[in-house]
Amino acid sequence: MKKLILLVVIAFVGVTLNAQDLFFPTKEGTVLVYKHFDKKDKVTSIVKYTIKSIKKLGDDMDITYLCEVNDAKDKAVYNEEITIKKRGDKMFFDMTNYMSKAAFQQNGQIPAELQVTGNSLEIPNNPTPGQTLPDASLEMAIKMGFVNMKTTVNVTNRKVEAKEDVKVAAGTFNAYKFTANVNTVAIGIKVNTSTTDWYAKGVGIIKSVGFDSKGNKVSSMELIEMR
Repeated sequence: MKKLILLVVIAFVGVTLNAQDLFFPTKEGTVLVYKHFDKKDKVTSIVKYTIKSIKKLGDDMDITYLCEVNDAKDKAVYNEEITIKKRGDKMFFDMTNYMSKAAFQQNGQIPAELQVTGNSLEIPNNPTPGQTLPDASLEMAIKMGFVNMKTTVNVTNRKVEAKEDVKVAAGTFNAYKFTANVNTVAIGIKVNTSTTDWYAKGVGIIKSVGFDSKGNKVSSMELIEMR
């Protein structure tokens, strides 16, 4: 259960109005590889995102990724498709795309019985340091045998903190720094955490760090390869 709670990952991405300044790649076949770590910097999982398709809807856009989640030994755990949507001057991200579903997977797939409700993360196309962002929420529920598993996540106090250079395994990037509070309830267990995430133009998220209620690091993630 502790691992399930700590593996909850919320991602923030932003874009500018010009296509060349988007905060994610816009070429089909682009691959982004990330490593996730525990509080002792031990690898817990490896995740690969591959752009499968880009659908343009006038000035709007849908970008669909294949997300492949492997364990610490790079053995496949599950995979699924996720889509990021640009609508007008904002980006919208389904919260289900950014929450760990490893505890719910069956034979490498997410079961159809998994019920998910909630709203989307909303990001302005032109984030400004000091700006506050709307809250977001998610609820996932499934009955596994005689046990009803339910997890809720509320993301609050979302802010754009700064723009700064950040070094990760894949290189050094000029990125926007986002922070938020994450309140999670999993099978009656409440956990309050916070996240700090960095996003770079043309790439997306490059680094994320999770903290417990006392400010101690409990998890992290960083981009290790882009091709």
